[in-house]
Amino acid sequence: MQDMSIQVLLVDDDADLRDLLRTFFQQRGIAISVLHDANQLARRLERERPSIVVLDLMMPGVDGLTALRQLRASGDTIPVIMLTARADGVDRVVGLELGADDYLGKPFMPQELLARIHAVLRRHAQPAPATAPVEKREALRFGQFRLDFASRTLFRDGEPLKLTGSEYALLEVLAQHPMQTLSRSKLVDLLHGPHSEVTERGIDVPVWRLRRLLEDDPANPRRIQTVRGIGYMFVPGSSDDEESL
Repeated sequence: MQDMSIQVLLVDDDADLRDLLRTFFQQRGIAISVLHDANQLARRLERERPSIVVLDLMMPGVDGLTALRQLRASGDTIPVIMLTARADGVDRVVGLELGADDYLGKPFMPQELLARIHAVLRRHAQPAPATAPVEKREALRFGQFRLDFASRTLFRDGEPLKLTGSEYALLEVLAQHPMQTLSRSKLVDLLHGPHSEVTERGIDVPVWRLRRLLEDDPANPRRIQTVRGIGYMFVPGSSDDEESL
């Protein structure tokens, strides 16, 4: 991905940070526009469609979490990276629940933000490599869910659920490897190819969101279990006696 193809919208009330990042991105041929608060974010996005929004958490008026909630409630799926200066991870978790694609704690180096932007945009742009002719595969049923590979749709009790491309791609890969422990690096390879620059950390966000859809209690997952120190395991069974690893 060429830097010149990226357009960043930065929403932050810190004038010094806005100036620093504007200079940094412009020196690299990256188009950047700024807002000093999130009050007009939705209206701005009606006129301007950047590649990604970099959204500060703490701002006067409409804060970053409220702006993100409103954005996702309207159906807008534009990539969003949250910036937060808080040490407490609660707001970061809430941001991911509301639909942020990544977060970055302040202070940070501009190079790190740029790397995160590249990683998020690659996740949005790259489909999972084809592993089987999806039109010939039967739908997978587990519990109240049905995963239809032909239409790339997840149903719960017959009702379709809204998935992003990255969420569906991850669920499809997990469904193809039931009861197998897959490391984060293996999942990156399966999703993006062996030479991808996507980081292993990029797997955790779609896992978090899938758990919100599939689990009765996302904090104690049964279907997408964490194998500590290794990665994740998809357990399609629905019995109540499954134990989290």
